[in-house]
Amino acid sequence: MKTLLASTAILLASALTGMAQEYTPDPNATAGGMITVTYKDDVATLDPAIGYDWQNWSMIKSLFDGLMDYVPGTTELRPGLAESYTISDDGTVFTFTLRDGVIFHNGREMSAEDVKYSLDRVTTPETQSPGAGFFASIAGFDAISSGAAETLSGVEVVDPKTIKITLSRPDATFLHVMALNFASIVPKEAVDAHGTDFGKNPVGTGAFKLGEWTIGQRLVFEKNADYWREGVPYLDGVTFEVGQEPIVALLRLQQGEVDVPGDGIPPAKFQEVMGDPDQAARVVEGGQLHTGYITLNVGIAPLDKLEVREAINMAINKERITQIINGRAVPATQPLPPSMPGYTDGYDGYAFDADAAKDKLVEAGLADGFSTELFVMNTDPNPRIAQAIQQDLKAIGVEVAIRSLAQANVIEAGGAGEAPMIWSGGMAWIADFPDPSNFYGPILGCAGAGEGGWNWSKFCDESIDAMATAADSMTDPSAPERMEMWSDVYMEVMQQVPWVPVFNEQRYTMKSARMGGDDALYVDPVSIPVNYDYVYVTE
Repeated sequence: MKTLLASTAILLASALTGMAQEYTPDPNATAGGMITVTYKDDVATLDPAIGYDWQNWSMIKSLFDGLMDYVPGTTELRPGLAESYTISDDGTVFTFTLRDGVIFHNGREMSAEDVKYSLDRVTTPETQSPGAGFFASIAGFDAISSGAAETLSGVEVVDPKTIKITLSRPDATFLHVMALNFASIVPKEAVDAHGTDFGKNPVGTGAFKLGEWTIGQRLVFEKNADYWREGVPYLDGVTFEVGQEPIVALLRLQQGEVDVPGDGIPPAKFQEVMGDPDQAARVVEGGQLHTGYITLNVGIAPLDKLEVREAINMAINKERITQIINGRAVPATQPLPPSMPGYTDGYDGYAFDADAAKDKLVEAGLADGFSTELFVMNTDPNPRIAQAIQQDLKAIGVEVAIRSLAQANVIEAGGAGEAPMIWSGGMAWIADFPDPSNFYGPILGCAGAGEGGWNWSKFCDESIDAMATAADSMTDPSAPERMEMWSDVYMEVMQQVPWVPVFNEQRYTMKSARMGGDDALYVDPVSIPVNYDYVYVTE
């Protein structure tokens, strides 16, 4: 990570050229074969401008590409659909040269016009992309967001193989943004043909293409024989079976019927799995830039009162909640996880103190408590965590009704601002890229608080937004003063507590005995949860 940031800083400072890093095929890899992956819930969408959850992220990443990419299993940036790029001395002009011969799944060659269309599409309000705010530094973003313009003035087609992107300010995270799913390149004719159903009929340039989608049953991805990156994917395809309870999926994996349980190891079975040497050998563990939290919708009474939000923070017994997931996490004190640059060391947050929480409710004029709702994804252990939260709040006089729903329904309610509280488990924030700004803009900033956005607390403080913008306007992304500025941003957020940060979780998954490829591909930090382009079967 330090190497990546340092090299990026050099690029920004001296306008060096970013060249494509060629992929070296895995000498142990075997080509061919299908694998089976299970999920409890169906997939809401495969549209890269809209899809933004744990379940569809890696699927979308295998169907689409962006200008930038990451070295498999790492957070090291490399060019993707761009063969190379240059950056101006002031860090505001990025010129990308596109690869030759990149073909969409519909058979048409990609050009710079497709890049411009895709960036215009993801930022226009009609798309309702939860990732639109990531592109705020591109010149013309405010105009397209307000409806005053139909295109981004800062995105210019120089020629069919060259795209120039001008920023309104230096943005230390811009190359990371170009590697996000939201920046994926899509063909206009396919979007026009399917309209709002494009997410069910995706067309990209990725290593796989959609072969079949039977709603409520399965999705089948097929190998893209025309994929521009030579040697991958290894697999002929991937079958995603949905509607599979995680415990059933684990049993089927043990019987050799499933290769990857997409929802991970069921918490109720974790100790059993780890106690069996044969099963434990197939467990893959990885660190992650993750925070699990409770959102507190500041637009819904009485959560609009600071004292109420403080009381809820004080009422939650985070240590007890970590035990529900077999201790696979540490209690959180702030939005950033400890391994993220910008984390504030020595900040203790809100200690568990039910009596102090009751006092805060008295200050808020709610000595007798109140009633509210907590939305939660219905996959274990999330309902059990919700029950623990419910019990903690009942102890201070707050009656909580639990709404246990499918992931897509919780996300919809959160984006619409209809949920007073949401436990983010199963959808909890894992960094899109390894920079502190990623924990702010989409989930705490004003840009994410709009309709369909991922900022479910609907918290918007323009002064904090300005601090965040100043931090990201520095040309050196790893500068100590920039990290200090981000620390200040999150401390200001914690003064207003639109969240209860609960824990920072380690990631565990399993793979069948026939699965090959580096373990890092199964806990890939950017192709969450699995990088399907580079895994393979050994038989």
